[in-house]
Amino acid sequence: MNAKEKLKRYGQILNNIEDPMDKYGWLMDFGKNSISHVDQLKLDKFEVPGCQTRTWVIPGYLPKDKMHFSADSDALITKGLVCMLADIFSGLTLTEIKEFDLQEFDTLHLDTLLTPGRRNGVHNMLLKIKSYGE
Repeated sequence: MNAKEKLKRYGQILNNIEDPMDKYGWLMDFGKNSISHVDQLKLDKFEVPGCQTRTWVIPGYLPKDKMHFSADSDALITKGLVCMLADIFSGLTLTEIKEFDLQEFDTLHLDTLLTPGRRNGVHNMLLKIKSYGE
């Protein structure tokens, strides 16, 4: 599944949940079910600047110049968000990451769900992921 297909799938999931509190619940469950990282991987160089809670995006390299991302956060909603973004970008090449249009994320309608601080955090998560493609 490519990044746009993953993004579409997550958009369908979130857009099919009517109650914003249930969307938060889904994000928290997604975060709970995602792998937590040991403290040795929670390095400053992987930390996302500008997030309200400590959040990390950890790059890995796959064959054929593809990237794999894993993520973690101290808060469950943020962890759900960053793990979803890590999944969307995993499997892309550096060029695909660099060229990915961040406006594609508008399909998730996070602007209506998240506070301005969390929206800023998501934007910083996306910038951190894109920085690995440079």
